[in-house]
Amino acid sequence: MSDRSISKGLKFLLEYVPIILFFVGYFRFKDDTFVVNGVEYAGFIAVTAMFIPLCVITMGIYWHLTGRLARMQAVTTVLVVLFGGLTVWFNDESFFKMKPTMVYLIFAGILGAGLVRDRSLLQYAMEGAIPLTERGWMLMTRHTFVFFLVLAVANELIWRNMPTDAWVLFKTIVLPIVTLVFFLGDTLVLRRYLVLPTDATG
Repeated sequence: MSDRSISKGLKFLLEYVPIILFFVGYFRFKDDTFVVNGVEYAGFIAVTAMFIPLCVITMGIYWHLTGRLARMQAVTTVLVVLFGGLTVWFNDESFFKMKPTMVYLIFAGILGAGLVRDRSLLQYAMEGAIPLTERGWMLMTRHTFVFFLVLAVANELIWRNMPTDAWVLFKTIVLPIVTLVFFLGDTLVLRRYLVLPTDATG
């Protein structure tokens, strides 16, 4: 299957609809209890169980429409299935809450391994989405490495010390906004390293 592009709006929906539905589902069912085969599950666990197949389905739709999978999306989905599955299996919400920590530590570890070899694996992961020079990609990789470590620490501090409501808000609202602002801001900081398109008529 050949690579095909999709609109930015559809890409946004496929990436964020599961997160939005998790947010809505949690605050709708957080005080409810569900009994399955004689076992009681809190609303958080039930919504997590819903979130797992939703992520897999949206990833499948993305693959069907484009013929490829974004590398970071694939890794994140695998971890959602793993930690979400552990959450449901052990009926313990802490597994799913620590999932973002593992995601960011894995990404930071991958980027760090590339930096040791003087390579920008971020450029590979983002498939060159930003037109930066090699120097620009190396700088963004260093910034992103530190950013992921900060997010991992922040997630640990929040889920271990704050109510579940606060963690859900952090996971579904704060993290996407902070990540978007970081990459937009870093692109502006590194604008001197942007590769300007050549004049086709020149």
